[in-house]
Amino acid sequence: MIRPVAFRMNEQTAVNNFFQEEIALKNAEVNSQAQAEFDAFVEKLRAVGVNVIVENDDVKMDTPDSIFPNNWISFHANGDIGLYPMFAENRRRERREDILIRLEKEGFIIRNVYDYTSAEDEGIFLEGTGNLLLDRVNKKAYCALSPRAHEELLIEFCEDFDYMPVIFTANQTVDSKRVPIYHTNVMMCLAEEFCVICLDTIDDAAEKKNLVKHLKEDKKQIIKITEAQMHHFAGNMLQVQGKDKKYLVMSTAAHKSLDQNQISEIEKHCEIMSSDLTTIETCGGGSARCMMAEVFLPKE
Repeated sequence: MIRPVAFRMNEQTAVNNFFQEEIALKNAEVNSQAQAEFDAFVEKLRAVGVNVIVENDDVKMDTPDSIFPNNWISFHANGDIGLYPMFAENRRRERREDILIRLEKEGFIIRNVYDYTSAEDEGIFLEGTGNLLLDRVNKKAYCALSPRAHEELLIEFCEDFDYMPVIFTANQTVDSKRVPIYHTNVMMCLAEEFCVICLDTIDDAAEKKNLVKHLKEDKKQIIKITEAQMHHFAGNMLQVQGKDKKYLVMSTAAHKSLDQNQISEIEKHCEIMSSDLTTIETCGGGSARCMMAEVFLPKE
């Protein structure tokens, strides 16, 4: 997780992240509030035994979205990592070699680096596990195509990492028009035994049927959310391992948006943990899941 030093609404991402909103505060105040939310969130995760590695952002880089590291890197159990091409130019500065050095110092082994970043020169993007929902057990990569998720690059990733692509388009209504949702992980959360998903965003009936078929054949319980709940970041969740149990991590806004039946269905599988991320969600257009780049690398 990356502690922010220059967090604010990123004008370069706002062009197709319709979850972002202006806030009537100076940038320094916005960053200060985001830091407080970040610190409280990390404290909650550590309190239940989640191993959290925190790295500070570098103020010289001026990277307002550095708090969302899962978009530029992914870590895999065989020691491979992926580095991804980013839509916004100022987000490309988030990629930092010193973070890889830090992980190696923590005892993690990095064997191969798959670097897709040269695709930026062609205007082609694939923003890590923002776009790629990886079922690491069944080796499937769920991906909603968008200006930030290019199909050819998705196929290349799947060939390199040995995943089966499950491709679809997910839309939201903006100014009475249906437009692609910028990241898969705001409309869908894939956990070990279940999937929280806004199926209403998938307008193509065949694509929806295919996605549901894959989830069912892998015995994932489907827990549906509405578009309104999605806009409270109820799709932007991540299942994590604590000291002696698993948790589904989400923001307070996401938690409050769920009805009792949805909460009960989730709690059949794991506990819910939520934290207030209001400033981060409002200005950044991302939530709890985006803030965590999960490390599956082997250890020495």
